[in-house]
Amino acid sequence: MDLSPVLISAKTASVSVVLTFFAGVAAAFFVFRMRSGRRKIFWDGVLTLPLVLPPTVAGFFLLFLFGVHRPVGAFFLEFFGVKIAFSWGATVLAASVISFPLMYRCARGAFEQVDRDLLDAGRTLGMSEWRIFRKILLPNALHGLLSGGILAFARGLGEFGATAMIAGNIAGETRTLPLAVYSDVSAGNMEGAGKYVLILVLISFIAVTGMSCATYLFQGFERRETR
Repeated sequence: MDLSPVLISAKTASVSVVLTFFAGVAAAFFVFRMRSGRRKIFWDGVLTLPLVLPPTVAGFFLLFLFGVHRPVGAFFLEFFGVKIAFSWGATVLAASVISFPLMYRCARGAFEQVDRDLLDAGRTLGMSEWRIFRKILLPNALHGLLSGGILAFARGLGEFGATAMIAGNIAGETRTLPLAVYSDVSAGNMEGAGKYVLILVLISFIAVTGMSCATYLFQGFERRETR
């Protein structure tokens, strides 16, 4: 069995989850602090859109922007000598865009559940907004943020449609586990596809179990703190 799809997927998901985590937390905090309900609705829709779009449509938009002869792609190629489309970086881009809404929604939900009286108390004590974020909001929302990171990792690992559009299916370079499953099934190699499917199922199960364990540990910690 060719292990390159496993390594490519692991590397892609690991890098994309770091990008998605910080981008999702920043976007959630940006929307959380908005006063206008209309602005919140608008930006919430924009930031959640990749979650409801078919991945191939999201991949089309990425290809439209980052293709070699397209605005952003041509800029990076001309000024930095970096080709984004049909490279390993494109797999990270696709995984990040598709998994970002999960991280954003989890982070925003976690922020919304924090008692606003705690935030107001910090302001009355003269704390800056940045310090309130670090000392009050972030610690109290940590459980939701970690859950979002786990979900984003699992979603990035299983990304197929957008990756196929922007990165292609290049063996040893952009062929991730989902693309390897598709390639083997297309070639009639059901045994090879089954092995890749088993790996994906195991990793996904570990991710979901890890999220459940994190939830259990945080609930136990909170119960001890309230005693």
